[in-house]
Amino acid sequence: MHDEDFRPRKSASNEIGQKLDELSVGDLDERILLLKAEIERLEAARAAKEAARMAAGSIFKS
Repeated sequence: MHDEDFRPRKSASNEIGQKLDELSVGDLDERILLLKAEIERLEAARAAKEAARMAAGSIFKS
């Protein structure tokens, strides 16, 4: 076995504008999944804030 087989793999991360030339197809797939999960998280947070804003608006519109 080679030493690189035992090296911990870097966790995938994404930096806006990062050069993608050196990434493998697998690395790109990982980043796509991470970004999709982040988009879902952001959309859920936005929906929760919008619901709170709507609820507050209905209370104060008496």
